[in-house]
Amino acid sequence: MNITIFGGSKPKPGDSAYEIAYQLGRSLGAEKHTLITGGYIGTMEAISRGGFDSGAHVIGVTCDQIEAWRQVKPNAWIKHEIRYATIPERLLALIDLCETAIALPGGPGTLTEIAMMWNLLLTDAISPRPLILFGDEWCNTFQTYYDQMGSYIPEDQRNWLRFVTDISSALITIRAIENKNLGMNDL
Repeated sequence: MNITIFGGSKPKPGDSAYEIAYQLGRSLGAEKHTLITGGYIGTMEAISRGGFDSGAHVIGVTCDQIEAWRQVKPNAWIKHEIRYATIPERLLALIDLCETAIALPGGPGTLTEIAMMWNLLLTDAISPRPLILFGDEWCNTFQTYYDQMGSYIPEDQRNWLRFVTDISSALITIRAIENKNLGMNDL
C-alpha cells in the first residue's frame, strides 16, 4: 500500500518525536508498504530513514519553493524523488499518490496537509481513503475544534478522520484497511 506520512520538520535525531517516526517508518517498511513523505528533515527524514532501514521503497516529494525558502535538501534515505515547483503542487501530489495517509504531530504545514486532504475527501474531489491522525496532540486538537465548531462539522464529516495514539494502533488500523479492504465507515 502507498502510505503518505505527514509530519513536522522540527524533530531531530535523539528527540522522542524523531524516534517514534523512525520506528513507525521501520514498522511500515517491514510490512512492505511504500512510504511517501515530504522528503526533507524532521519526521519526514525519520520516516524515510526507518523505511530505508527496513528495505521499503521510500518516495520523497520535494519542491523548489521550499528549498528557496529554507536551506534544505532532500534527505539521504529517499530512493525516489518527485519534484515540483510549488508547495501547492507538492501537497496535492502527497495526497494523490497515497492510498492511506498518516499525520504525525507537526505545525502549520502539517495542519494544512490534514485540512486539504480532509476537505478533498469531504467534497469527493479524491477517492475515499483513510486519513489517520497519530498522537494525543491531534486527538486533543480536533476534540477542541469539534467542541468549539460542532455545528459546522457534522458527524459524517468527522468520520473521515481516524485517531491513533501509538505505533501499534496505527499498524492495526493499516492492517484492517489493507486486509479487509474496509471502507471509511467500516473501521
